[in-house]
Amino acid sequence: MTRSCFLARTWRVGLACLAVGAFTAWSAAGAFAQTNTQNPQTTVVNTGNIVNIVGGVRVSADGVLQQLDTRQKTELLEARRRTLQAAQGDMNQPTKLRMISLRKLEAAIADCDKQSKVLPDELKYLAGLQRVQYVFVYPDQKDIVIAGPAEGWKLSAAGTVVGSVSGHPVMQLDDLLVAMRCADAARHGGMSVSIDPTPEGMQRVYEFTAQQKAMPADRQAMLDAINKALGPQKISVNGMPGESRFANVLVAADYRMKCLGMGVDPSPVKGLVSYLEMIAGSKAAANMLPRWWLAPKYDPILTDGEGLAWELRGPGVQCMAEEDVFGSDGKRQSTGQANPLAQKWANTMTEKYDELAQKEAVFGDLRNCMDLAIVAALVTKEQLLEKANLQLKYMTDAKMLPTTAYNSPKQVDSESSFVKRGKTFTIISGGVQLQPWEVIQKQEKSSAIAAARTTAAKPKNDAWWWN
Repeated sequence: MTRSCFLARTWRVGLACLAVGAFTAWSAAGAFAQTNTQNPQTTVVNTGNIVNIVGGVRVSADGVLQQLDTRQKTELLEARRRTLQAAQGDMNQPTKLRMISLRKLEAAIADCDKQSKVLPDELKYLAGLQRVQYVFVYPDQKDIVIAGPAEGWKLSAAGTVVGSVSGHPVMQLDDLLVAMRCADAARHGGMSVSIDPTPEGMQRVYEFTAQQKAMPADRQAMLDAINKALGPQKISVNGMPGESRFANVLVAADYRMKCLGMGVDPSPVKGLVSYLEMIAGSKAAANMLPRWWLAPKYDPILTDGEGLAWELRGPGVQCMAEEDVFGSDGKRQSTGQANPLAQKWANTMTEKYDELAQKEAVFGDLRNCMDLAIVAALVTKEQLLEKANLQLKYMTDAKMLPTTAYNSPKQVDSESSFVKRGKTFTIISGGVQLQPWEVIQKQEKSSAIAAARTTAAKPKNDAWWWN
């Protein structure tokens, strides 16, 4: 399990230090093209002149995460608005089920390659798809179809492409490409992100706080001293390219979870108070070393039993809790247990996840990435490309179609917060752990899935999507 670490110390207050973690590519704006190795005379361009925003911070060229100020956010948002293409016709209409043909999607990408064209937004945003509910295989048509709710799109105030009516984030081709290309490797180690303090930094913080007998009068000076002692924290990305949007989403969601848990930012959802508020308002023994992480939460996948149809069910994401133990040398170990107060916060986060995803799009983005990773794992495990006699060269080969490149994050500074409580340490850690192969192991047969597959069959026209 990989995780991020937030450190806290209390004298007569509870102090928390966090790694500022969500990030975006600041310098990756502009067209990103790579020569097609199969046809050197043409190029595939996967993005236009747009700025990629995930979580409201940037990654510098040397990999340091930095918060964006108001002016920078406004400028980046305007750059996105100038390039966003609206959905047209029926694609702009909300529907409970929109089908996307992977064969025809591949053909549409190939057509852009032949004409050296930038991929249009309808391709980049997968026709407004917002979740994957079904995966269908049609061997006679040499096709795999994914289907789910969809609508047109717009740019939210936070810079995320979301549904024009629902406000839920739309799925993105970049994330599908990463999921498909990383699916085989994910069967072993999964996909995860972490932001970790160095053992040396942890040891310095222990030494510093051990010398403090009471809360200093100058609160900010104390917080600055803690942050300096802890020093920069290391960012690790496993199972996917660190420069991908997919990785950005996982880190941003982890970061936002920590901000809410620590109370660094106010919760946008009623009833989801910070863990530090829980500590202050409870007489029960608080877990001072809680670890939370976001993980998939799906019901058993329904299947037709013939290997031609599947249905994904369930909320998609849950918050898990456990307790860590840290030694004076800065190293940590997991206990495999969770204190009731920390578990309560995790349960509340899970219960409020849908509402939270409506308020903060990054949590919906995370769920979208999990859906796509599970679809890719199904395609790989069930050998659906072979079953459909289908080749997806552009979607499976990074040389044929590169994804948008972000500066790869390497480290981030620390930041602190506190709440009144006792005389103990509070260390908040966590991360995002995605094991799509574990999800697809649990399947149940259903006769209704075959009927859904028949209903969703592709019309005779050449469209790559249909309602």
